Amino acid sequence: MSDIKLSYSEALEELKGIVEKIESAELDVDEITKMVQRATDLILYCKERLTHTEAQLTEAMKKLEE
Repeated sequence: MSDIKLSYSEALEELKGIVEKIESAELDVDEITKMVQRATDLILYCKERLTHTEAQLTEAMKKLEE
């Protein structure tokens, strides 16, 4: 898993903040580049968390079926 030390909710809130900044402000290219990279990292982190959670839920459901 990535080195991001946030909960899923915290990562999602940070992503929302990034989107708001990009949509509402005039940013220079360097700022946008940094924000897009951070957003990409957060999206990948959230995807990993969701995939991991899905695997755990699938395993739990299989145990219930036994």
